Amino acid sequence: MIIESVPNFSEGRDPVVVAGIGKAVSSVSGVRLLDTTSDQDHNRSVLTFAGDPPAVASAAFAAIAAAVERIDIRKHSGVHPRIGAADVVPLVPVQNATLNDCAELARQLGKRVWEELRVPVFLYEAAALREECRRLENVRRLAPTGLAPDFGDGRHPTAGATVIGARKFLIAWNINLRLTDVAIARSIARMIRESSGGLKAVKSIGLPLESRGEVQVSINLIDFEQTPLHVVFDAVKEICDHNGVEIVGSELIGMIPEAALASSAGHDLHWINFRDELVLERRLAGVPRQR
Repeated sequence: MIIESVPNFSEGRDPVVVAGIGKAVSSVSGVRLLDTTSDQDHNRSVLTFAGDPPAVASAAFAAIAAAVERIDIRKHSGVHPRIGAADVVPLVPVQNATLNDCAELARQLGKRVWEELRVPVFLYEAAALREECRRLENVRRLAPTGLAPDFGDGRHPTAGATVIGARKFLIAWNINLRLTDVAIARSIARMIRESSGGLKAVKSIGLPLESRGEVQVSINLIDFEQTPLHVVFDAVKEICDHNGVEIVGSELIGMIPEAALASSAGHDLHWINFRDELVLERRLAGVPRQR
């Protein structure tokens, strides 16, 4: 059995802090840290690690504990939405594991995070206990208005709250535009996302990238079989071409399955950072196996 976790932490500018969280993951036997991606404008880092389910849950807890120790959310600034130091921690089935397996593990992890770290936890996606928490964007919208956590209460004084859940594989992907007007990126994001009547399985927001003098259409593609990567890219490009906006390129956050690349073979996605080691199947050979 292999699952992965792709936690997002509210720190993308201090490499020492990010390395400390990564070290916490790597210290757990039965887990391999596959990738770390940081962004200074988002002030956010995404770690990807995989292994047998109990080991991945232990590594996720260790990473959350390291983040709670090192990150003060009161001092955090960045363009990406967040509610805590260890902001969101998904568990994803990869091989011989089910979404239900990951959901049960996520609930156990959430309970442990509250009991041992005193960080309140919301459960989302397949692990959700309440319908209003099933979608991550709903948790982010409702938490500041007083929505009660599933475990604990209030907020940790420096670490805020954490959202933990189980979901299918998601491709986190950004398309960067050579302009500074974030309203244009937000308009494009609104046009392509499913919730606004756009493409199926697409979530997107527009964000400024001040350090680069660009803006970004930040995308979560939750089902690449339903809507392949190139369909999303072509939709953004069509809007950009119509408005005279130049696409700088697209960047991958974390890992991507081989099938997602195959479904868009022959299409130029203007990759900025793609490399072979970001393909999940090409890295799984080195993941410790349960015996």
